[in-house]
Amino acid sequence: MNGRKRWIGNASMADVVIIFARDEEDAKVKAFVMERNGDGSYPDGYHTEVITGKIGKRAILQPDITLEGLRVPADNRLTGCHSFKDVTRVLTSTRSGASWESLGHAMAAYEIAVDYAKTRHQFGKPIGSFQLVQNKLANMLAELTAMQLICFRLAVLAEDGRMTGPMASLAKMHTAQKARWICSEARDMLGGNGVLLENHVARHMTDMEVVSTYEGTDSIQSLLVGREITGFSAFS
Repeated sequence: MNGRKRWIGNASMADVVIIFARDEEDAKVKAFVMERNGDGSYPDGYHTEVITGKIGKRAILQPDITLEGLRVPADNRLTGCHSFKDVTRVLTSTRSGASWESLGHAMAAYEIAVDYAKTRHQFGKPIGSFQLVQNKLANMLAELTAMQLICFRLAVLAEDGRMTGPMASLAKMHTAQKARWICSEARDMLGGNGVLLENHVARHMTDMEVVSTYEGTDSIQSLLVGREITGFSAFS
């Protein structure tokens, strides 16, 4: 196998790497399991270089991968992957997971903002007593509740085997957008203290910048949902 891929989490340390590659014989995408050698090294032809300088998700190492004449035994092919349609089943699952991840960041940012509003005093009283702050918190809670309902419903559909790709795309698009907004509102409410790592809001905000990108950006998700709505593909 030959090729390149960027932003693959923990691919520089994984014991098992799943590689999706297009078979030149039939132009179909297949999946292969690449394993470390017995001595812990990687097979010849598999090279990684960790990307540095990220603003978020710094706990996860994400490298560039280069495949140069990599050989994987035929027995390591995943039998259930016959084309890119099977790959989309994986994307549906991971996009659902990213929706829950967005919800978690949003909940954390909201809870931090509520606590700050109750304990931070300005002009002799808690800032939570000001109209603008209460308006922010009310709108944050409304969006957070909508995110929770979408994620809960998606989980029920997944358990019933009825979750589809467009459903997962809709959830991922909405939750990523709203989580970024909630984190931004929380950071704004904390003022200068919002950029301090000790208050955690900035960490959730920068992590959401990463979440909004992986498993498909908002633009890609919107096109997948739009195709489901209209029956027309806007992909070139």
